[in-house]
Amino acid sequence: MHDVIIIGGGIVGLATALKLTNKKPGIDLLLIEKEKEICTHQTGNNSGVIHSGIYYKPGSLKATNCRDGYNQLIHFCNEHEISYELCGKVIVATEESQFATLDSLYERGLQNGLKDIRKISAEELREIEPHVNGLRGIAVPETGIIDFKAVAAKFAEVIVSNGGRISLSEQVTGIRQMPDSMVVETTKGSHESNLIVNCAGLYSDKIARMTGQEVDVKIIPFRGEYFKIKKEKHYLVNNLIYPVPDPAFPFLGVHFTRMIDGGIEAGPNAVLAFAREGYKKLQVSLPELTETLMWPGFQKVAKRYWKTGFGEMYRSFSKTAFTKALQKLIPEIQKNDLDGQGAGVRAQACDRHGNLIDDFLIYESKNALNVCNAPSPAATSSLAIGDKLSDIAMKKL
Repeated sequence: MHDVIIIGGGIVGLATALKLTNKKPGIDLLLIEKEKEICTHQTGNNSGVIHSGIYYKPGSLKATNCRDGYNQLIHFCNEHEISYELCGKVIVATEESQFATLDSLYERGLQNGLKDIRKISAEELREIEPHVNGLRGIAVPETGIIDFKAVAAKFAEVIVSNGGRISLSEQVTGIRQMPDSMVVETTKGSHESNLIVNCAGLYSDKIARMTGQEVDVKIIPFRGEYFKIKKEKHYLVNNLIYPVPDPAFPFLGVHFTRMIDGGIEAGPNAVLAFAREGYKKLQVSLPELTETLMWPGFQKVAKRYWKTGFGEMYRSFSKTAFTKALQKLIPEIQKNDLDGQGAGVRAQACDRHGNLIDDFLIYESKNALNVCNAPSPAATSSLAIGDKLSDIAMKKL
């Protein structure tokens, strides 16, 4: 009998296991991951940005966990000598119609406790990023870059040294409720536990239903595609360059990111994936796509965002259109400057009424905690989310 089984070896599951093994020495903890290594999906394919917390509604779980997680992450990296850089970013308004949203972002940043953020003129913007086209912007010095896979690998190392166990290549096939515990059936056997913590990302809604939780959301997979900038054009980007986000669309828009390894990426977009792990454009799972298309909430989302969605899809198949979107920020960028396309898939929870859930979503029952929405900034926030989940778990244990 285990004390806790954590399902999912992404950064949130690992952070939760880390916190539990720190807070309760001797805990019998098993983390199950279906892939042959940790962080294969969202954690391993994200943009490597340490988010400051400027975008999120003050008082929301996103805002509070991002700020707390940011501070904990920096402390953890300093303690374990993990490389990171607080290089800062600029958020750029390219049209006067974006000024009101830019001002709102600045106010949010202040309310969320960001230090030293400042509004900047077009001239100041060009001093920071000489090749950017912008009318005004916000400088956000607390934003940084990191390799989250390296962070997660250190989480795993500490978990094992604390006595926790990580089982790879083990997929959950079912969960049975017992009077005072749960039995997790997997491709390697079965495990009984007092408590299950579900951090299964793209399959978190399915695992939640296996635990008996009533879940009125469905995970909709959105693929984010990006290009690498050729080395000879790295001079166009000093650090991180973001557009003002479109308030009518729940993603940040294509941007430029300097990576901790020295590369520069452009993107990502946000297109509906035709499989939950649909990293390639034409990768289709008919059962999963059918589930998405039949979900009443997605039908409402499609009706509301169809024009933006078609634009994103067009840019997905047209490198010329993708380049044109990037040229709004850096006019000098050309199609042949973009190389080596890659992609990640976001797990976005959507409720029955057509709302794309904008905050972290955690369901709690007697023997289970189900994390059914952990969008960006989940990697930055992971240690804070792990604190919250581990505190709930400790009370149950």
